[in-house]
Amino acid sequence: MKNNPIIWADYPDLDVIRVEDTYYMVSTTMHMMPGCVILRSYDLINWEVATHVYDILEDTPAQRLEGDQQIYSQGMWAASIRHHKGKFYVIFVANDTHKTYLYTASDINGPWTKQYIEGFYHDCSLLFDDDDRVYLIYGNADIHLTELKEDLSGPKPDGLSRIIVREPGEYFLGYEGAHLYKINGKYYAFFIHITPATKGRRTQACYVADSLEGEFTGGEVFNDDMGYFNAGVAQGGIVDTPDGDWYAMLFQDHGAVGRIPVIVPLHFEDDFPVFAKEAPTYIEIPSTRPGYEYKPLIGSDDFRYDTDENGKVKLKDFWQWNHIPNDDLWSVTDKPGTYRIQSGKISPNLTFAQNTLTQRAMGPACEAVVTLDGSELQDGDYAGLSFLIGTYGLIALTKEAGQYYLVMIARDTDDKSIFGNLVDTKPGDIYAKIPVKENKVTLKASANFINNTDECMFHYLDGESWKKLGITHHMVYKLDHFMGCRIGLFLFSTEKIGGTAEFSNFEYNVLN
Repeated sequence: MKNNPIIWADYPDLDVIRVEDTYYMVSTTMHMMPGCVILRSYDLINWEVATHVYDILEDTPAQRLEGDQQIYSQGMWAASIRHHKGKFYVIFVANDTHKTYLYTASDINGPWTKQYIEGFYHDCSLLFDDDDRVYLIYGNADIHLTELKEDLSGPKPDGLSRIIVREPGEYFLGYEGAHLYKINGKYYAFFIHITPATKGRRTQACYVADSLEGEFTGGEVFNDDMGYFNAGVAQGGIVDTPDGDWYAMLFQDHGAVGRIPVIVPLHFEDDFPVFAKEAPTYIEIPSTRPGYEYKPLIGSDDFRYDTDENGKVKLKDFWQWNHIPNDDLWSVTDKPGTYRIQSGKISPNLTFAQNTLTQRAMGPACEAVVTLDGSELQDGDYAGLSFLIGTYGLIALTKEAGQYYLVMIARDTDDKSIFGNLVDTKPGDIYAKIPVKENKVTLKASANFINNTDECMFHYLDGESWKKLGITHHMVYKLDHFMGCRIGLFLFSTEKIGGTAEFSNFEYNVLN
């Protein structure tokens, strides 16, 4: 038996498929690179990274974090994954480029081929019908069905195009997060939904039709928050096991750690899906490969890497960059055992720092420790360890007039809305600043996410003991980043470029 939610980390907007004995699940990664993560499982409970669909989505100034340009809360959203006639298909939109992307591969590990689909299809879902006709459903409140050309390059001229579901009444969040299936000859469309009746709680809805030209009927099929702050469990895909059991893979908001996956059993009665009344607290599903050992979704790193024949280094798959990295300004081979980063721009704060290397924060609590060599920092540089979110907290080594200091900085928000400051150049408040004699320090960042505590703290190693620096900082999830907080290694310059920081002995632990 395993706890449900099954992963206490940010994996939102889930879609899941089974190919023979293997389950694959795709999730939104927005501004992170490499992007569009696909996880793999043999029991729907334990997961590992199978691949990232792309290293770079589009090489734009905003995706490169040039100047004050950025794509926080944008990038890729809500992908649909399908497997048809031996080929994998992943479709999604990017809200900064306003394009619809189609990636295809014959193997989950790639190579993935990119093309565009004419039009923009919010929260779309792909369906290959039995007659090889191909469709997308998408939208918000009004759910559209569009038939695609055979090559999936755009809408098919004179193809089927209609609204299949229309919002029936007052709503806070209209039907969206579409997932479309054909099961035993019937068509099933699943959506997320929020109405005044649920008092802001997200619920899951389903509509069913005998044909794509026919009437879709249905409504709410699942409404549960697992006793957790009215945070409804909703939005995601459904999948069957080889034994014919059905499950929905949905997500639930969990504060600053992000939106985390929850499994809900379901079955069909009279050709309509019947969800369990409540999401189970514990879940057990037979594995198709008993005894399989999964790679960790997060982990420590000694930064010792080899290069391929082209001189390219591939970091462990639990790392993602904040936006596109500048490959000329980082290395793990110049000094083996060290992540070496050089600044190449002036940045007002952590948000705009290039080459910030991140991992998902993991609940219920976690901590990261790293050794930082700042001997090549310049005045006005900040390098250290952070929890990256709109309301971030960090501990950094900095240099002023040749003197080294340790600082703890946090950015609070006086914005009471969920949106936050979408382009915020405020540096954050300095809650502690102490002079240090050494330019090599060991830092620790820890966080507690139990019951939306969402607090982070920072320590430094003083001899053989840890000393806290600054305050215990409360992080707030908002739509400015639209992503759970990330542990990040960073360097940014506020006065002149060219400073360098070196990180080594990175240790990451999940605390129960």
